[in-house]
Amino acid sequence: MKNSDPESSSLVRLNIGGKKFCTTIDTLTQREPDSMLAAMFSGRHTLCQDPEKGYVFVDRDGKHFRHILNWLRDGVVPTLKESEYTELLREAEYYQLLGLIDGISAVLSKKKEEDELHTELTRTDIIKCIQSEKVRFRGVNLSGLDLSKLDLSYVDFSYACLKNVFFSRAYLQCAKFRDVDAEASIFHNATLRECEFTGANLRGALLAGASLQSANLQDACLVDCSFCGADLRSAHLQSADLTNANLEGAVLEGANLKGAKLNNANLKGANLQRAYLRHVNLRDTHLEGAKLDGANLLGAIR
Repeated sequence: MKNSDPESSSLVRLNIGGKKFCTTIDTLTQREPDSMLAAMFSGRHTLCQDPEKGYVFVDRDGKHFRHILNWLRDGVVPTLKESEYTELLREAEYYQLLGLIDGISAVLSKKKEEDELHTELTRTDIIKCIQSEKVRFRGVNLSGLDLSKLDLSYVDFSYACLKNVFFSRAYLQCAKFRDVDAEASIFHNATLRECEFTGANLRGALLAGASLQSANLQDACLVDCSFCGADLRSAHLQSADLTNANLEGAVLEGANLKGAKLNNANLKGANLQRAYLRHVNLRDTHLEGAKLDGANLLGAIR
């Protein structure tokens, strides 16, 4: 049966970071009507289109876009490795695919429940422990645990293995994460004010929407991290490695980035007012639309 509105089902050619895809406007707009893709093809926006072949260009890595399209077609979360779920979650976040974000989070949560069988402590053990004062999990293996929405303020996780831990919406004010291995962990919308992450490995971690005011991230590995919309006001990021990190729309007002590595970091639309960027190499940093009023840029390479 043909759609009575031929325009809504018309073919769309997409070029996602060099990878090419074909789909329809129906696919891009119906399942996730509030997404960025639906907005792009609503007819309200001018698109960057190849005049010869008609491809619409989107400046994103196309590695996982086939999973994005299959989700929009079928509503099924793909079966992937855990590290790939983190990458797909970052893409879903960029395209504002709320249904896919929830679906991936549910898959990861279920996997973490299964992983608890192989950790030194379970979520229940953690809940019992945090009812006492001066809780310490120094050097403990908590990888894969679901610790979302718990009050873990002032807890000392220093030197612990926190790989793939789910801290989404947890309250972690003043918690200590010194020298932890928290690769690919999820801190989405977590409260991390005044936390200590010095020397921590957070490679590939998701910290979108997190509150990190005055947090200490000196010397931390933040490669491939997502800080989209995070609040990093007055954060200490001296000598942190933010290579390929996504800080689009993040608030870094008054943050100290002395000696930070920002190779290919995305700071589009970020608030860097009064930030300390003295002698920082910004040559390969994406700063389109960033606010730099009052920032210390003396000697910065641009």
